[in-house]
Amino acid sequence: MPRKTLVPVDGSPQADAALRYALEEFPEAEITVLHVIRLPEGYWSVLAESETEFPGHERAEEHARTLFEAAENTASTFDHPIDTAIERGDPSREIVDYAIANDVEQIVMGSHGRQGASRLLFGSVAEKVVRRAPMTVVVVHEAS
Repeated sequence: MPRKTLVPVDGSPQADAALRYALEEFPEAEITVLHVIRLPEGYWSVLAESETEFPGHERAEEHARTLFEAAENTASTFDHPIDTAIERGDPSREIVDYAIANDVEQIVMGSHGRQGASRLLFGSVAEKVVRRAPMTVVVVHEAS
């Protein structure tokens, strides 16, 4: 039975490296590429559950489609189909929630590898996912 694998993408070289890693290391996996449209904290709660429009939503959706097109091109070089999904909210929370809701067995994601003050200011989505996720999380750094 193929492993259900989630690969979050944000357009970074690290996310691209994570997708390539998942395709190379788990050729039999069912891979879903997830993009989370980041909304300011608390913003999602003011939108009705059925609302998908917010200021800049069209641009954000177009960006997601561009990311998915690039991911599909990468997957095609491995002759591997992928599924895609979009969520909205806080990336670390949405990645874990999506994985749980969809019975994902592993998450493969990139890390920017920030350290020191940069990490304190921006936080680490990968670190938060590793702490919260009840499934295996593989963190990939961009190959030098």
